[in-house]
Amino acid sequence: MAFIRGAGFASVALLLVVVASVAEGHRPELTERYYDKTCPNAQNIVRAVMERRVAGYKRMAPAILRLFFHDCFAYGCDGSVLLQNPESSDDERDVEANKSLDGFDVIDNIKSELEHNCPATVSCADILAIASRDAVAMLGGPTWSVLLGRKDSRFAHNNATYQLPSPTGHLDELLEVFQDHGLDERDLTALSGAHTIGMAHSCENFNDRIKHEDAEDIDPYFAAKLQHSCDQNDKCPVYFDEQTPMKFDNAYYQNLLNKRGLLTSDQALYTHGSWAGELVSIYANNQEAFFADFKTSMVKMGNLSPPDWMPTEVRLKCSMANY
Repeated sequence: MAFIRGAGFASVALLLVVVASVAEGHRPELTERYYDKTCPNAQNIVRAVMERRVAGYKRMAPAILRLFFHDCFAYGCDGSVLLQNPESSDDERDVEANKSLDGFDVIDNIKSELEHNCPATVSCADILAIASRDAVAMLGGPTWSVLLGRKDSRFAHNNATYQLPSPTGHLDELLEVFQDHGLDERDLTALSGAHTIGMAHSCENFNDRIKHEDAEDIDPYFAAKLQHSCDQNDKCPVYFDEQTPMKFDNAYYQNLLNKRGLLTSDQALYTHGSWAGELVSIYANNQEAFFADFKTSMVKMGNLSPPDWMPTEVRLKCSMANY
């Protein structure tokens, strides 16, 4: 079930034209040089806005990265998570898993700058892909070449929760979700390393980990500390990595070795399954190995495209479809 924006004869006519154009063939392949002629300064504009916003508020970096992940896992990287209908609570960003998403205003700022320089050219989906790369680099992580040419969906997918991995998921459940998106064990383990920055926004995301009295996969001191914080305020955000929360490094994996993963889905990578545990150990001891695999998996995830039947466009405003 999805929410379609637009009403009236003109909108329906436009929708039919777009559907027809998409139905003629597969989506074009993404390329690094997509905007070389139409908007050669696009990536510099994205980076400039990101630098201003992250310098003023570092938490925007993990927020943007999370936006990209949630967008790509709901029917491909199509900017659908950015859509908002003020007259409805049926948007993708309104589903439970997306209610704590942040950074929409940053993407809107970037889009405004790009529309001023290159009107109706750079898609919101591409903006999110570039901004996510820059967010990682600005916090000390790796950088990579972003493939471009995505188009923006006219749909907001209000069943997005079913496409996302659960914070309480165990290894086999997590892997099934990733495999459904064409991603594998290495992608799951490497992309989970994004939790080296950012935070869980509510204790309900990890209550299952600290409530088990006989749990063997959590450090007792860590569990007691989390329980104390939640007793004070169960809506208080908690960093995934309390040692270097705003530095993109391999500390996340070191925490897993010490049974200090915040979410069940974090610790599951090391507690269960030899292939994941082996990768966690490698990444914990070799940051460059983590960075290399993370870059590869980000490009792979960024290549997830919407179904061919889905109508797409280049939005003029990221929060609403064109009319």
